[in-house]
Amino acid sequence: MIESTCVPLNIENVDTDQIIPARFLKATTRDGFGENLFRDWRFDKDGAEKTNFVLNNSKYSGSILVAGKNFGCGSSREHAAWALGDYGFKVVVSSFFADIFKNNALNNFILPVQVDGDFLHKIFNAIKHNSLVVAKVDLKNQLFEIPEATLKTSFEINPYKKECLLSGYSDLDYLLAKTEAIKAFEQKRESVLV
Repeated sequence: MIESTCVPLNIENVDTDQIIPARFLKATTRDGFGENLFRDWRFDKDGAEKTNFVLNNSKYSGSILVAGKNFGCGSSREHAAWALGDYGFKVVVSSFFADIFKNNALNNFILPVQVDGDFLHKIFNAIKHNSLVVAKVDLKNQLFEIPEATLKTSFEINPYKKECLLSGYSDLDYLLAKTEAIKAFEQKRESVLV
């Protein structure tokens, strides 16, 4: 269960180059990308913060990013998920995600919660009404809610990715956790073939 205030990014069609500009993709490890998350929106050419951008507004904080429709479109760079995670986001809520971004997010332990457009609008309104409103994300039961605003909805997730997130498994960790079951299956299969 994740309980957090939310950061509202009410912009549609946010592509991966806006999430993390290409000029910052030189590193090969996941560390340090958060400082350049939404770089061109957060900072001017001299490196000064743009006060009108939501991440620079002390009114908003939290590990849940609420974004407009079609979040993560554009190129397939996994660095976008790295930047979001390194900045501290654990959940991104939108009414639509680009497929590749969604998979990259899940592979990097960031939960993409897809809700319908009307519900997303209600979330933005709840945050606008109270920037400290707390959202609850229950992965086990696949529920997103903001109790104060009496908002609650379910969301879909691939069962395999759900198990990985709940267990803290990467794809390799998942396979390693199944080692004994794989050995038993292979032994049974070999005995049938003999």
